[in-house]
Amino acid sequence: MVVEPWFSKLFWIALGGGAGSALRYALAGWVQQDRAGFPLGTLTVNIVGCLMMGFLATRFEMSSADPRIRLGVLVGVLGGFTTFSTFSWETLKLIQDHDVLRATLNAGGSLVSCMAAVWLGQALARRMSIP
Repeated sequence: MVVEPWFSKLFWIALGGGAGSALRYALAGWVQQDRAGFPLGTLTVNIVGCLMMGFLATRFEMSSADPRIRLGVLVGVLGGFTTFSTFSWETLKLIQDHDVLRATLNAGGSLVSCMAAVWLGQALARRMSIP
């Protein structure tokens, strides 16, 4: 068994991370557009990212996919795509703006929706017949 050099792993993560970040920017911007006051774009990206994480991580566990592809997709693409750092910043700003109701809706909505999306992605992956 040959141990792959760490810089090769970083290459796949960086490649996927760039793609994930660009996808996040595009989707969040498209969803958010002129909806001021509530970070719907970020919430949408987090839900979609969690759905994809549940689905793809489960599918990778069920297959013999190349570990570099798994790393590039799960750590790179989805790591660059999901935005919990942005989520945290936006929720904190809502709290600091004394908009506790929207901050609570954002935090609660993210937690419940994203956990449900991971579960749904996992269930969908397990129901597929081709590994």
